[in-house]
Amino acid sequence: MADIAQPVARTAAIYRGMDQATLDAAYNNSAAVADSPRWLEDWRQRSAATRAQAGAQLDVPYAPKERTRLDYFPGGRINAPLFVFIHGGYWQRNTKEVFSFIADGPNAHGIDVAVVGYTLAPQATLAEIVLEMRQSLAFLKASTAKFGFNGENIYVGGWSAGGHLTATSCSEPGVKGALPISGIFDLEPIALSYLNAPLQLTRADIEVLSPLRTLRSNDIRQCVAVGGDELGELQRQSGDYAHMAQALGLPVTLRTLPGHHHFSILDELSNPGGALTGELLKLVAE
Repeated sequence: MADIAQPVARTAAIYRGMDQATLDAAYNNSAAVADSPRWLEDWRQRSAATRAQAGAQLDVPYAPKERTRLDYFPGGRINAPLFVFIHGGYWQRNTKEVFSFIADGPNAHGIDVAVVGYTLAPQATLAEIVLEMRQSLAFLKASTAKFGFNGENIYVGGWSAGGHLTATSCSEPGVKGALPISGIFDLEPIALSYLNAPLQLTRADIEVLSPLRTLRSNDIRQCVAVGGDELGELQRQSGDYAHMAQALGLPVTLRTLPGHHHFSILDELSNPGGALTGELLKLVAE
C-alpha cells in the first residue's frame, strides 16, 4: 500500500508492535484452525440440503454482474422479518452457496433468510463490494411483493469479512438491526498484511470503509459477536468496535462465545437453539 508506508524489513514492527510475519499470522484464520477444510466441507454438505428444500429461490440477480445474486429461504410466515446474511473470506474467496446452511436457525423461527453473493477482489475493489451490498439491500427492499417479507423489518448479519460488510450496511433503508460475527472493523491491519495483495486498500479506503472510523453515522441496534477461542486480533477488533460505539451512546452490545473458534461460531446461528439465533431473535423482538 504505497500511499501508507514504504516497504519495511519483515522483522520491523509495523502494527501494534507486530512485525510482518506476526501480523500476517494474527489474521490468518484458516491456519489458526487446523481442521478448517473439514469445516468448509461440512458447510457445503449442510448447505446442499438447505438449498434442496421446497420454497428456496436460488440465484436471484440483484445487479448485473456474475456474482451479484442471492438465495432466498422463506421461513413459512407471511410478512416475516428478513435476515440478510453476508458470507466471509476476506472479500476475496468463498461463495454464497457454501453458507446456505445458516438459514436453518432463523427459518425455524419463521424468519426469512437471504444469503447474498458479491464480486470478489481483485475483480472488484472493496468500495465496489460495499456498494454491491447496498444494491442487494435496495433490491430486497423493493421486492417485498416478490418474496413476501416485511420490508420495514430487515436485519443484516455476516461472518468475518461479511461482518465488516454488515457494519457498513447498517444505514440502509429498512435495516432495523445488525449481527456482525467475527468481523473486521478497522482495515488498517488488513492493508498492512498479506491480505492486501488483491485488495490494494488505500489510506482513503481505510478512513471511509472502516466501520470503527465511521460509527457516528450508524445508530441502529447491533450485537457484535466473536468466539472466545478466536485469534486475539479478531477479538480485539470486535471489542474495540463495540466499546467505541457504547462510548458514543450507540445501541451496540458485545457477545463473546466461550469455546468457539472462527469456524465453529456459525453453528450458533445455524442451530435453531443457538446463541446467535437467540441474539437475532432479540433484535427482532426489540
